[in-house]
Amino acid sequence: MAKKDNELTPMMKQFMSLKAKHPDALLLFRCGDFYETYLQDAVDASKILGITLTRRNNGGSKDPTEMAGFPHHALDTYLPKLVRAGRRVAICDQLEDPKLTKKLVKRGITELVTPGVAMTDNVLNYKENNFLAAVNFGKTACGVAFLDISTGEFLTGEGSYDYVEKLLVNFSPKEVLFERGRRAEFERWFGNKFFTFELDDWVFTEQSANQKLLSHFDVKSLKGFGVEHLRSGVVASGAILQYLEMTQHTHIGHITSLSRIEEERYVRLDKFTIRSLELLHPMQDDGSSLLDVIDRTVSPMGARMLKRWVVFPLRDARVIEDRLDVVEYFFRHPEFKDLLDSQLHRIGDLERIISKVAVGRVSPREVVQLKTALQALVPVRRACLEADNAVLRRIGDQMALCEGLRDRIEREVNEDSPQLVSKGGVIKNGVSSELDELRNIAYSGKDYLLKIQERETELTGISSLKIGYNNVFGYYLEVRNIYKDKVPEEWVRKQTLANAERYITQELKEYEEKILGAEDKILQLESKLFSELVLSMQEYIPAIQTDASLIARIDCLLSFAKTAAEHGYIRPAIDADNIVLDIHQGRHPVIETQLPVGESYVPNDIYLDDKKQQIIIITGPNMAGKSALLRQTALIVLLAQIGCFVPAESARIGLVDKIFTRVGASDNISLGESTFMVEMTEAANILNNVTPRSLVLFDELGRGTSTYDGISIAWAIVEYLHEHPKAQARTLFATHYHELNEMEKNFARIKNFNVSVRESGGKVIFLRKLEPGGSEHSFGIHVAQIAGMPKSIVKRAETILKELEADNAQVGGVGKPSAEKINMSRQGMQLSFFQLDDPVLCQVRDEILGLDINNLTPVEALNKLNDIKRIVTGK
Repeated sequence: MAKKDNELTPMMKQFMSLKAKHPDALLLFRCGDFYETYLQDAVDASKILGITLTRRNNGGSKDPTEMAGFPHHALDTYLPKLVRAGRRVAICDQLEDPKLTKKLVKRGITELVTPGVAMTDNVLNYKENNFLAAVNFGKTACGVAFLDISTGEFLTGEGSYDYVEKLLVNFSPKEVLFERGRRAEFERWFGNKFFTFELDDWVFTEQSANQKLLSHFDVKSLKGFGVEHLRSGVVASGAILQYLEMTQHTHIGHITSLSRIEEERYVRLDKFTIRSLELLHPMQDDGSSLLDVIDRTVSPMGARMLKRWVVFPLRDARVIEDRLDVVEYFFRHPEFKDLLDSQLHRIGDLERIISKVAVGRVSPREVVQLKTALQALVPVRRACLEADNAVLRRIGDQMALCEGLRDRIEREVNEDSPQLVSKGGVIKNGVSSELDELRNIAYSGKDYLLKIQERETELTGISSLKIGYNNVFGYYLEVRNIYKDKVPEEWVRKQTLANAERYITQELKEYEEKILGAEDKILQLESKLFSELVLSMQEYIPAIQTDASLIARIDCLLSFAKTAAEHGYIRPAIDADNIVLDIHQGRHPVIETQLPVGESYVPNDIYLDDKKQQIIIITGPNMAGKSALLRQTALIVLLAQIGCFVPAESARIGLVDKIFTRVGASDNISLGESTFMVEMTEAANILNNVTPRSLVLFDELGRGTSTYDGISIAWAIVEYLHEHPKAQARTLFATHYHELNEMEKNFARIKNFNVSVRESGGKVIFLRKLEPGGSEHSFGIHVAQIAGMPKSIVKRAETILKELEADNAQVGGVGKPSAEKINMSRQGMQLSFFQLDDPVLCQVRDEILGLDINNLTPVEALNKLNDIKRIVTGK
């Protein structure tokens, strides 16, 4: 229950007025050395942070106020926990020194931290971008924009809802903004898994957005950014800048451009494909993703860029070849690769450090790291310029060494600077004569006083002269009475003792003033000099952002070279003109790294084109490796088109524009969707967007419905992909429906293959080799057996299978299973249950067979029956 204003203390009134400005945010209220939370905020904070919840009375009210707090220096520990819990956090600081006011300390909200707008290292993951997104529901297109305030990257695009959803999945924003009142529309198109925030409708107007963007970039039009035609995307971009202003993030000089997301440049990967190929995250907790295997980056910028490359493969053959050329150059020049690798380890997170310069939050230690990074660029740039590779030379040309900044940091900042300026010891000696003098006074005070004492002793001849200090009149000169006549006239007597007198001098008073305020003045002056340095660094922001991007690119390509060397990858041949896919001895890049020691991955060949072998129907038993074969084909294509070497003996990749997979759907029960519904939704997405340049992978389509429905749907889909002139994509179709093997006879570009097995001694050996021709058996019962199914069930399944196969053979194909025959075999099973190999039943059988029924008394029969009951029940 809210308290009335007259029941509140002045401080609580102040809290309530600040809380009213951001009612949806958790308010951290600075009170002395603590950040405190009150009322419901305190209840929430205590749960999230695990801190004590207390209650106190305010102004004698009977209704106590909930309160929870933590020391202000622990903000970096607690703030990330609140943000990761999905809370918006308003930080309220004291805006004046409490010592200098007798009234209530003036306070104000200095920052609003949200999941999408964070600069704190503890909140950020160095391997991931921290994107804030905005979605604009335009009249003709859906617009979207992404900003990572920690790096300055600002991107926009627009298109269909499906395209925008794909971008949201790929960029994985931590927070998404949209217009108030459109939540139902947002969740219909993009789901409810994003952390979202609604803004007023005026934010999403062209006038407001254009004004914001033009003002921020200080330009007359957006033509220079190539985004002026993206009207809906521009509105989304403007909404992001408006949100930054609302959250009091106004120092954004590091956001220097707005880039268009060029859909036509990248391979389309939908969210099903990204998930089923396990590009970024494994489906199993103990598994590995493709990114885990190929990420050998050493810089945070490289790690973030590689993640982007994986979900945005290229469609431009020239750019792909440029990347492959550099990877090959690293292969042929290991000494060059080693030099770059060693220097990259010194660079750190250049991108986020320079962003902190823009917002005025860079620490002295980070400034030293920036200098180290700029020093490391010198040999990197030189090596690139001397390289026999045009791409590397271009990188070297574009790299700015920023010598002026590097040398100034070297001159002015101590190598072992602390994290906080307030700790002191940041600025080197020799930078400021005033600072040097203050340090000399503060840290060499005794020496200075000793020099005064020695000098005055020599000048006056008072051999027992001493310098002392007391709280009444500060520093003084003490003269014993026998030397009183030698005291100079300008000395001022301050105190008379029994045997001596104490004097002060103008020099001592001046020194006293200096020494007593020296330490405070040192910290103030160091802070001022450091702020001036940071301010001067801002002119280097665009150059250093370019350097960070170039280093990230080198790091990604180095990562490809390391991965290729470690796992034996080869350079693929990129074919922009032909629709062909020719992979010899291809391997799955993730599975081959997880095999037991001594076991090698069984490689396979895949050939697809648009002339004679467009669609391959793959049959074969469970566990034979059909799904792995499908996934490895897609992963090899994807690796090739991000510019990486591939796990194969040779590979010719005809450029792919889209990769579609329908592999391993799972029930989406929370949305009321069954496996079959998910399957059909994903299949519809493929068929509505496929082109002849696409790569399509279907695995066990139709298994979620009846056999006849499944076969009919699968057949119709394969037929459509073969016959429709706008479809005709390279397709791998793994299935249990052996009936689809019949399609090879009627369609010229469909070929049957199977993943081979060998039966030996009643056991099945999986050879995992792809061979021409269809497969007749699925060996599902064998898989059940090796999975640990009870033997009785396995034997019963074999009996039923024989009945079904015999029945099928009589009607010549897919026939109606004979329930009567199965029931008859079931009766046989019940009559002869002693043949089962269940150990309990065996024991019961042995007990009964051992009975001499002719000589058994009724009491013995009852006892024996009781024994058998004990065997069965275990009691």
